[in-house]
Amino acid sequence: MLDALLISLKVLAIDAPILALLGAALGWVLSRWSFRGRELLGLMLQLPVIMPPSVLGFYLLFVIAKTPGLRDMGVLFSFPAAVIGSIAPSLPLMIQSARGAFGSVDRTLEEAARVLGASRLRVFFSVTLPLCRRQLGVGLALACARALGDFGVTLMLAGNVPGSTQTLPLYIYSQVETLDFGAAHLASGLLALVGVGCLFLIRVMENGRGTLH
Repeated sequence: MLDALLISLKVLAIDAPILALLGAALGWVLSRWSFRGRELLGLMLQLPVIMPPSVLGFYLLFVIAKTPGLRDMGVLFSFPAAVIGSIAPSLPLMIQSARGAFGSVDRTLEEAARVLGASRLRVFFSVTLPLCRRQLGVGLALACARALGDFGVTLMLAGNVPGSTQTLPLYIYSQVETLDFGAAHLASGLLALVGVGCLFLIRVMENGRGTLH
């Protein structure tokens, strides 16, 4: 189980910054930019949430296999595939949270900072980001929890190779297959505790305090 846990943590360590940066950037575009097809793009970016994992995994498998650069690099059934497989169904959660967060910021505060001479970049980091950091934090926590618990897409893209691509959810599956329910219970309990911890963290961030009410 330790190997599977370490692989899951390595995947999450790569996933988290990608989810944060890419999710926030796409959320910003959907919230602040006005262009033809924006709502269609928003709907397409949310498709992984409603797609069955096997379907999403199959199409990603097909795209990677048909893309010469990715195919030649041997991405499929490797550690990078596990990273891609966990990001794909999780990114929409971060995008949606970021879109709502940026959309909720009072534009008059940003405009006031601009009038006072602040650059757009400074306004973003000094005004916009602090005002929506809690919502962004909630979105990232949800996305990371989803990524850590992914099973179907990761299995389709990366396989279930112990010591290489076998994450904790895949380890649980393997133990159930071999009827080792003790190990499955232990790993499942660990993932459940992580889920409860994420919910606790989300509630704390939503309350804006260090305690729950």
